[in-house]
Amino acid sequence: MIKAHTWSGAQSVLAAERRQYSRIQIAVQIELRPDGTNVPMRLQTSDFSLGGCYVEMALTLDIGARLDIVIWLDQQKVTMRGVVVTCHPQFGNGISFLSVSSENEAKLRALLDTYDGSWQS
Repeated sequence: MIKAHTWSGAQSVLAAERRQYSRIQIAVQIELRPDGTNVPMRLQTSDFSLGGCYVEMALTLDIGARLDIVIWLDQQKVTMRGVVVTCHPQFGNGISFLSVSSENEAKLRALLDTYDGSWQS
């Protein structure tokens, strides 16, 4: 039996990009620590925005997994919480940033501004 999945959200969302911020292709060193794990995963992003990033990784995390995230920008430690929102097995995960302090948001904005100012909506 074939089951069809339908979108139950607003129709206007289907036609437009659902991301709040545009992503920039940029490699940023990132450390992910899933809840309940003491061992960090040191990875690199393939794209990045103020609201999230995509991380290429062979052993992916499940959608909904909560994470502690650390990013080093110009010798400054930027920490935040995140959640896995997409999963492409053996390829990577899309991560949405949660709980970003205003100070750390300013650091992320500065990083993105150096590459492209078009991330602003």
